[in-house]
Amino acid sequence: MNAAPTPSPAPWTELPLFPLGTVLFPGALLPLRLFELRYLQMIGECERQGTGFGVLTLSQGREVHRPGDAAEQFEAIGTRVQIERIERPQPGLVMVWCRGVEKFHIRTTQQRSDGLWLGRTQAIPPEPAVQVPDDLQHLSAQMHDVLTELSAQPSEVPHWAEAWRLQDCSWLSNRWGELLPMPLQTKYRLFALQEPLMRLELIGDMVVPSERSP
Repeated sequence: MNAAPTPSPAPWTELPLFPLGTVLFPGALLPLRLFELRYLQMIGECERQGTGFGVLTLSQGREVHRPGDAAEQFEAIGTRVQIERIERPQPGLVMVWCRGVEKFHIRTTQQRSDGLWLGRTQAIPPEPAVQVPDDLQHLSAQMHDVLTELSAQPSEVPHWAEAWRLQDCSWLSNRWGELLPMPLQTKYRLFALQEPLMRLELIGDMVVPSERSP
């Protein structure tokens, strides 16, 4: 009996990169207010081509580069986004709502003359579906309450466009990673994990069960 063929790795693709002082988890909504020329040009190119871009976590430098600032450096794993809405309230200002789609690795980067970073990237395979265990069910119950409250707030784009998968370790841990306040490096380490149950267990160590949780 022949063994099942090994899946081919995802191809390397070039993405425009947007380093930010945050971590974007897959499925999360990211509103952006753009005014730097490099990013105005990037959004124009993405809009014309119907493509997205990659969001990376800054490890050095600032989101808005100023003369004399340290050079931008960023982590090796980021999130590819799709653009869901664009508004141009005035010349030189663009409002963009993006959705995290999938994580990727960076192999190489280069910076254009206008300051925009480009990266040769490879998509990271989706995480496996893992049922939330009994001892972490309080995280599902608490997140249901949090999402219900946040979803009632007005927003130009729905906070979470898909059905809530509160019994899926990957989806649930991504929502906790997205919403739970924690140091940036801690958030990035959780994001970079590829084991959804481990991520959820680590989050469970940070979250105090509410009185109404089972």
